[in-house]
Amino acid sequence: MTVSLVLLAAYVIDRIVGDPQRLPHPVIGMGKAIHAVEQMIRRFFTRPQSLRAAGILLPLIVVGGAWLLTALLLWLLSLISPWLVWLAEAWLISTTIASKGLKDAGMAVYIELHKGDLPAARKALSMIVGRDTTTLNSPEVVRGTVETVAENIVDAIISPLFYALLGGAPLAMAYRAVNTLDSMVGYKNEKYRELGWASARLDDVANLIPARITALLLALCACLLRLDWRRSLRTVRRDAHRHPSPNSGYPESAVAGALGIRLGGENVYHGVASFRAYMGDPLRPLEPEDIIRTSRLMFLCSSIFVCLCAVVAWY
Repeated sequence: MTVSLVLLAAYVIDRIVGDPQRLPHPVIGMGKAIHAVEQMIRRFFTRPQSLRAAGILLPLIVVGGAWLLTALLLWLLSLISPWLVWLAEAWLISTTIASKGLKDAGMAVYIELHKGDLPAARKALSMIVGRDTTTLNSPEVVRGTVETVAENIVDAIISPLFYALLGGAPLAMAYRAVNTLDSMVGYKNEKYRELGWASARLDDVANLIPARITALLLALCACLLRLDWRRSLRTVRRDAHRHPSPNSGYPESAVAGALGIRLGGENVYHGVASFRAYMGDPLRPLEPEDIIRTSRLMFLCSSIFVCLCAVVAWY
């Protein structure tokens, strides 16, 4: 019962409060810790072979440290009052979720598109994607926003709740450390190819089950919202494996199928064009309202999942 209430409280906190600017956020601390550990590793490991071996050490230190510090904090609070543990765990889990932040980021783009201010919409999109946005037209801005919101349903909501169900705040915080590591060092470029490989693989493994759960839930939500749930499932089955990520294709293809749109195509990163496999069929042109529809799918999907988690924890 306590775990159920903690999960529900954490989700409600995130939906209402999000990430207040004035409060310290654990992810910022994780980012600083990752940078510090990376600098320390690079002092002692300089050859490619040794950096590859150290690539295993980096997630062990950061992820293990996140779990240990969270568990230690909760244990110390338990010496004072179980109510403090309950409140701290709910708040800590809420910091690993970003449903409000994800919705706000998408809406920032939608508002500018609705006003007809394409340059402002491009700028808002550039805050949440890595691709170049300066020359994108309106449908491409919509595509970038829908892809980002859909993909992050897994990373920012379902996976943290999944691990919170399995291991409370310590495991949810460990997952957030995995995800933060991947976003900072999990690149296949010259700088991080050797050091970041283990962090990228760990993120892929951590999201494997949640991504597939998300695809099924999105199809269910499509049915509840009177969208095309059958096409959503067909699109997942046909297109999800085409995505360069082993996990991101599942939520993206589910959303594309439900909305009857096509995602994927050519993106430009630092002046270099990169083609991403298509997800879905272009049954109609992309439009700004697709951002709203994706946000609705995201909120319903996350609400259903947290309720399922609460029921499982209860029993």
